Amino acid sequence: MALVSTPALAATAPGVAITIDDFDLSADPLMRGEARDGRLRESLDRFGIKAAGFVAGRNAVGEAGPTVLRAWSDGGHAIGNHSYSHNYYDGKDPLAYWQDIVKAEDVLKPYAGFRKLFRFPFLGEGKTVEGRDAMRQLLSDNGYRNGHVTIDTSDWFYSSRLVARLKADPKADLAPYRQAYLDHIWEKATFYDGVGQQVFGRSIDHTLLLHHNLINGLFLGDLLAMFKARGWRLVDAAPAFAQPELARTYDAMPSGQSVVLQAAIASGRPELARYPGEDSAYEKAKLDALGL
Repeated sequence: MALVSTPALAATAPGVAITIDDFDLSADPLMRGEARDGRLRESLDRFGIKAAGFVAGRNAVGEAGPTVLRAWSDGGHAIGNHSYSHNYYDGKDPLAYWQDIVKAEDVLKPYAGFRKLFRFPFLGEGKTVEGRDAMRQLLSDNGYRNGHVTIDTSDWFYSSRLVARLKADPKADLAPYRQAYLDHIWEKATFYDGVGQQVFGRSIDHTLLLHHNLINGLFLGDLLAMFKARGWRLVDAAPAFAQPELARTYDAMPSGQSVVLQAAIASGRPELARYPGEDSAYEKAKLDALGL
């Protein structure tokens, strides 16, 4: 007998919100940055969801930046702060790093979609407790919340491999890259959701880390369709960030990476986490074996 989904059952399924980092609008081997952005927004619109874009300020001041950010604002998507220079925060000079965040805010705040959500580049929140807490205080004092990632990925590495292949062979078959990308994201989603269930006692609405790159421009729609077909709910980013699990701070070191892993460490379950959470070193052998 086929199982019949009920509203109560559906509500317990994990949700996933799309967050997109960096907004590097340079051209890739197949399309200009503006065209890639249009494909990303079209995929979001097709599935009726609102995303969050975490924009490095330096990427918002080029020729295409204002047009793209107006389109995100007009589409009802949130725009968050990803620093101006996209430098790693090691915690050594919080005030200097804060000035880089302010510089990005000056560029981003004219857009209606701007929200005081800050996402650390490379998800690094400081190598010391003192540096971590100093930046947390600066953000809080100035009305910012952390734009936490729950599902970390290496989509950027998959995209870089695809770009390299297309530069060498412009007629390369895209299908194997599509499948490898979908498999990777699904593996990461189920891993982080599994950790979250153990730490939080339930599946939350996840914030998925993606980047403004070729592989997402090509296959974001396929990714959303995959999540939906496999029983996950597609949710808007704003309410996902409002969940109590993402609003808390966790006393975990090393600080950063997925907030799910931070919560695992803080709750006394460090065996559930790994550091770094995601890295190209974990994925290279897989893609090499596939000839990609």
